[in-house]
Amino acid sequence: MQKVCVMGLGYIGLPLASILANDGYQVLGVDIREDIITKINNGEACSKEPDLKTLVQAAIKAGNLKVSSTKPSKSNIFIIAVQTPLTKAKTADLNYVTRATESILPVLEKGNTVILESTVPPRTFIDVIAPILGKTVFKVGDDIYLAYAPERVLPGAILKELIENDRR
Repeated sequence: MQKVCVMGLGYIGLPLASILANDGYQVLGVDIREDIITKINNGEACSKEPDLKTLVQAAIKAGNLKVSSTKPSKSNIFIIAVQTPLTKAKTADLNYVTRATESILPVLEKGNTVILESTVPPRTFIDVIAPILGKTVFKVGDDIYLAYAPERVLPGAILKELIENDRR
């Protein structure tokens, strides 16, 4: 069974984790905010996205979605879906992306895929993520794989669009 670790359980991460868990993947959702972890473990959704609460509850009840505020675990796929707020200088703050990427290093294994699903500037993979992953013994492209899935969803239709939008 494929194991997926979703880093960040915000408006993209939680719906994506819930969809994958309901499709039979074993999903660990990781978020640094304890209040979000507590809400999700109580079957609550952290946004008012239609049908998300039902999806979260079903995923937890099936045992396919677990959430943690600690560390990621060994997985086949790591999805980084953390926030990238704007700085005062109107540039993307990539600290959350950097920390999420660094946190997967201890559990990264040959054959893993790392997917970035956050709104980031061009070259973030080349200039930020690849150098962090380069600290491992794995060679990007040969031993581990990278992919970028830009956010292209509208609030109120996130679940529908995550499932139906063409992501090729």
